[in-house]
Amino acid sequence: MDFAFDARTEELRGRLLAFMDEHVHPAEAVAEEQRAALADPWTAPPVVAELQAEARRRGLWNLFLANQHGLPDGEYGAGLTNLQYAPLAEITGRSPQLAPTALNCAAPDTGNMELLAQFGTEEQRKRWLEPLLEARIRSAFAMTEPEVASSDATNIETRIVRDGDDYVIDGRKWYISGAMNPACEIFIVMGKTDPDGEDPRRQQSMVLVPRDTPGLQVRRAMRVYGYEDHYHGGHAEVLFDGVRVPAANLVGEEGGGFAIAQARLGPGRIHHCMRLIGMAERAIELMCRRALDRTAFGKPLAAQGVVQEWIADSRVAVEQLRLLVLKTAWLMDTVGNRGAHTEIQAIKIATPRTVAGIIDRAVQLHGAGGVGQDFPLAELWAAARTLRLADGPDEVHQRSLARRELRRYR
Repeated sequence: MDFAFDARTEELRGRLLAFMDEHVHPAEAVAEEQRAALADPWTAPPVVAELQAEARRRGLWNLFLANQHGLPDGEYGAGLTNLQYAPLAEITGRSPQLAPTALNCAAPDTGNMELLAQFGTEEQRKRWLEPLLEARIRSAFAMTEPEVASSDATNIETRIVRDGDDYVIDGRKWYISGAMNPACEIFIVMGKTDPDGEDPRRQQSMVLVPRDTPGLQVRRAMRVYGYEDHYHGGHAEVLFDGVRVPAANLVGEEGGGFAIAQARLGPGRIHHCMRLIGMAERAIELMCRRALDRTAFGKPLAAQGVVQEWIADSRVAVEQLRLLVLKTAWLMDTVGNRGAHTEIQAIKIATPRTVAGIIDRAVQLHGAGGVGQDFPLAELWAAARTLRLADGPDEVHQRSLARRELRRYR
């Protein structure tokens, strides 16, 4: 990447690149060996704690928490802007299983920390945000449901009913990221407090539910293209059966859940896209090395015309995506998430789709090795393809983006 960022970003990039080369990439194989030996596969391998300690020592901690949240620089995070964070998140995308967690910049904790920073009470921040910022606990965001099309949040069926000084929660969620990790101690649950309300976007609320609350059952791990994603705590099916929590656990106000979800998902979408560019760069690197190392039909793969096209098209696509992501980050910093709405949707549509295609080319070039465990490509592809669904499927963003575009001509 040849962009000239501000001095602080360039200095952090240098530190992070060194950290990746000296610690993260060498730890990938170590983490796999350690995880295979664990009695509980959902527990983080010991090398993760070592990486986190080293990241903190190098000042590479909580880089994601953008300064527009009004939190003191240095107390809750690095205080970077989205534009400053973008090239750093891209670098972590080269090792998506380890690097974001090593820097305490992994989803879903990042979005949950931002949510608590923006909407949590002082008590909620003290109890849950502070240990999350220290990586002493993990968290989950419980929104998606198996019985309804959760791409339309107004469909959500989970009920949150006020009963005196408590709320009682009943519902079933699935693909709840991070919930299998035994360190996950808090769930942010979205459900309906006013299911018959006139405004469908004011029916939902969010509440904080500690993991040990009676009635909360983490039932099973959901697979993603055959993977269980042990490093990020899996994606669980969770049952809330008469779960009772104090009314003080409400996040924001009753009826504010939809708006809070949108505020949370905006930064999450761009963070995913930032990391996806790093995943694409890793795929291009592997593609080039493979093309130069292997010979077929009497000449190196790198001399085959179709392979050259794959590499060239991949480079062009990554450069286009990066510019769009950086523009979006700049807009979020200067005019806010609402002002960057079109661009956030555009990158969410374009980046996972394009990066999955780049990784697919790398898989093809690696032959049988591309679909196996000796290279990271199959798992990278599964992650990229899944992001066409996560945080809103492509079609929802296309629908909204098209409506905005058409509105200009009416």
